Amino acid sequence: MDFAYCLKEIENQVGKLSPVQKILLGTDGSITQLLESVTGHQVSVRTREQRIVKADAVAAERLSVAKGATVNHRIVELLDAATGEVLVYAKSQTPIDRLEPEFRDDLMRADIPIGKIIERHHIESRREILTARVAPDDTGGIFSVCKNEPVLSRQYRIIHSGEPLIFIEEQFPFNKFLDERRVIVRTPSRIHLTLLDMNGVLGRVDGGIGIALEDPAVHLEAQASSSLEVHCDDVQTAALVRRCAETVLTAIHAGGSVSITVREYFPAHRGLGSGSQVALATARACCELFGTTLSLAELARMAGRGGTSGIGSAAFDHGGFIVDGGHRFGPGCEKTGFAPSSASKGIRPPPVLMRHDFPEDWHILLATPALTEGASGMREQEIFRTCCPVPLEEIRTLCHEVLMRMLPGIVEKDLDLFGMSVNAIQDLGFKKIELSYQPHEVTKLLDTMREAGAAGAGMSSFGPTLYAIGDTGLQDIEHAVQSYLKEIGGGTTLITSARNRGAAVRTA
Repeated sequence: MDFAYCLKEIENQVGKLSPVQKILLGTDGSITQLLESVTGHQVSVRTREQRIVKADAVAAERLSVAKGATVNHRIVELLDAATGEVLVYAKSQTPIDRLEPEFRDDLMRADIPIGKIIERHHIESRREILTARVAPDDTGGIFSVCKNEPVLSRQYRIIHSGEPLIFIEEQFPFNKFLDERRVIVRTPSRIHLTLLDMNGVLGRVDGGIGIALEDPAVHLEAQASSSLEVHCDDVQTAALVRRCAETVLTAIHAGGSVSITVREYFPAHRGLGSGSQVALATARACCELFGTTLSLAELARMAGRGGTSGIGSAAFDHGGFIVDGGHRFGPGCEKTGFAPSSASKGIRPPPVLMRHDFPEDWHILLATPALTEGASGMREQEIFRTCCPVPLEEIRTLCHEVLMRMLPGIVEKDLDLFGMSVNAIQDLGFKKIELSYQPHEVTKLLDTMREAGAAGAGMSSFGPTLYAIGDTGLQDIEHAVQSYLKEIGGGTTLITSARNRGAAVRTA
């Protein structure tokens, strides 16, 4: 194995490795002793799983044994004994027939690191490094990290008397054992069900309803830097991160700059709130990095979000099912005209009137046709100007629908009631206007979702992403949607769930 090449490939994927990380990935000695040197604490072992199995073809090749040979399969956590923090997750496979009885007893009956077992039994051995890489996190969430954070892995064999004695794979998070402090932020996305009042006769305007989603998500990492750097393979997202970081760093008088790496994002202008989440994540990361504490309202104002709908900022703050109360409207008020968030800069996010957990056994199917992106920029502003105010009677009907069916449906976990309300609001108020600007293929896709069994289906924001809500059978609905998408030129689907908590923010 060309270890230098492996390290270069890892750094191409996730960024610069620290010297400690390189040593942990490449050592041919005891990783337990290295961890004790790095942490200054003893390392203990906690066995998660141990069982005797028959070697499959992969294990047989790794261990140079016959397929079906008896192998001890062991999964352990290496912990900082002083703090209880999991440092390394390790899986091992050992041919039973190659073990002396005393060695086998220690391996199978005691929580002892393998390196210390080898030392205890005076076994002459060497470590043969097989690979080092970025690997999928299959640890079951044992590390205190955000979802989808990169995990580093190495595989090696312990060779004794010319034969493999043990095969081991060890994993630890990329954001562990770093040289510099790093802030990691992972945000939800959201579906925006509708704007409530685009009439304004009562002196308030906007108001919104939405649901925070677990996926898709924005995931970025920030660390101090001599100059502002943004690493992202999407030009539009990178530009937004840069603009937001410049604004925030100036506003908080940071006295330094940042390097931001965007590891996960979703496309803008698809109806899922990408811009709000990227901007808020950037603002929060910069503030955390420089020790500045700001309220969500202040973050949103600096990031230029929440001027019409407050669903994106509320989803970032605390997740769940959200209803916001809009803005004061009229001469001398914070809003004097009808405009989207992109044209409502400097306006505070609206108050959250209701936040409720979305039922955990309800799931959400997202479908995004490969069509023109949702309205944005000048086109979106023109739609607001020409189509508002919405007739008052429609606003009254919409608010009646939300108050007497949608909200009770959430609180009582009545999926049929909630779904009927979702279907009804597609033909009311500003949502009806938003749908009227969509091609026929989008409205036909709504029919496809309902006919396939969705309790409720609608369009998020200005689309083109549609959503279907159900508790069972979403796979069948997804298959029907995928068949229709193929007919109209393609698109993507995703079954996700609501996120009943806000963005995950941590420091490594």
